Amino acid sequence: MNNKTQVIGQIREIGIVPVIRAASAGEARQLIEAILAGGISIFEVTMTIPSAVLLIESLVADFGDKAIIGAGTVLDAETAQNCLAAGAKFVVSPTLNLSVIEICRRENVAVFPGALTPTEIVAAWQAGADAVKIFPANSVGGANYLKAIKAPLPQIELMPTGGVTLDKIGDFIRAGAIAVGVGSDLADVQAIRTGESEKVTKTARAFVKAVSETRLSGV
Repeated sequence: MNNKTQVIGQIREIGIVPVIRAASAGEARQLIEAILAGGISIFEVTMTIPSAVLLIESLVADFGDKAIIGAGTVLDAETAQNCLAAGAKFVVSPTLNLSVIEICRRENVAVFPGALTPTEIVAAWQAGADAVKIFPANSVGGANYLKAIKAPLPQIELMPTGGVTLDKIGDFIRAGAIAVGVGSDLADVQAIRTGESEKVTKTARAFVKAVSETRLSGV
């Protein structure tokens, strides 16, 4: 899946972007396999993983026909370029870096820069963000903050990340999130280390169910 519109559409449909952080490429791969088994086929592979760009390249080769592999914690233009060359289908950052947005727009790849204040959010959107990552979402009021932002800025797509848990995901979807980024509550590396990959798979299914039930309830 290479078309940017398709990638954004799939992210919107699933509504969950697992944020993969791990101490090694092997752990990250096990996390991805466990989450994929639970019905989520989008993955933000963060640059905090050792040899993350090489990992993205191998994941795209191995899972590219059944999962969307993106890059996370991309802080500068050079890293963005390397991730795109490795095959990343979207780029996420916790910060607003205009050069990262520019590269992704030039290459026609979805980009989700991070912002927090209304000024930053509008600046990111005007620069060409496909959605703005609200980070750290839960620390500044969670779904209530998202709802407050959407009221005067309904045209801006928002993807809250940071402190999104299973019991809060419905609130974020109802508040207008295009999708939510979910870290350790879903991508539980400790479960992988203790040989409990099925626990991760079960959690992934629960997140999928929560998003589906929220939308069916009338969002």
